[in-house]
Amino acid sequence: MNYRHAYHAGNFADVVKHAILALILRHLRQKPAAFRVIDTHAGIGLYDLESEKATKTGEWRDGIGRLEARLPAEAEALLSPYREAVEAVRLVHGPMAYPGSPLIALHGMRREDRAILVEKHPRDWPRLRDAIGRDRRAKALELDGWTALNAMIPPPERRGLVLVDPPYERPDEFTHLAEALARAWAKWPTGIYALWYPIKDPRDVDAFCRTIAADGIRKVLRLEVNVDADGGPDRLNGTGMVVVNPPWRLAEEAAILLPALAQRLARGPRAAWRADWIAGD
Repeated sequence: MNYRHAYHAGNFADVVKHAILALILRHLRQKPAAFRVIDTHAGIGLYDLESEKATKTGEWRDGIGRLEARLPAEAEALLSPYREAVEAVRLVHGPMAYPGSPLIALHGMRREDRAILVEKHPRDWPRLRDAIGRDRRAKALELDGWTALNAMIPPPERRGLVLVDPPYERPDEFTHLAEALARAWAKWPTGIYALWYPIKDPRDVDAFCRTIAADGIRKVLRLEVNVDADGGPDRLNGTGMVVVNPPWRLAEEAAILLPALAQRLARGPRAAWRADWIAGD
């Protein structure tokens, strides 16, 4: 799978991933100490849903496009940090703009918090730099994300979030991701790690989760929305995140938000969700 994000911006996977990201950031803000966000595969930061690439797939219509109506009250309250980030970006860049994870992160940060945004692609990195503008809280680096993951932890703030969202170009990406997480956790076992993954063949995801559990990493939450259980292993049928050291109550919040999103984003009659522990509770 080559997940070139400009084709998929604002799709169902983005909605779920960015809603979880915004919730984690809300939890981080509840403590006074500064935190750092490290985004290892940041992309270009800002997307135009009227661009040629986005129009070619039209995936946003079954993602952010389905959120014009509000969710049930409890779920809507949990979606509000994500909605607020999207609305803030659109106030500046227009109604068809969509924020990538860097701008979601910046919206969720305070003045004292910091972000390191990493992108390797030589054409994407300048666009990422332009997207964050002169925001002194953030630095965009042209660097391999896996190198950054190893080199930049633990951060000076000693608390924060590492978001790992690779393009899944490698056939062994799940194995590589699990190995990278194990090395990072050994260096910084108290950090929050959020690892995004696509769901095509659920057996690949199950093997990935078993590997993480076998590595001895504690407090690992698995969050998923599957929009089409009958889609077959050649399609993107679902989206998931493994969250290490999730904030208190994130599992309970996910159990309210994810079923509402699964219902709203469903592509068929067998949409599903899960929020369970791979390791620890």
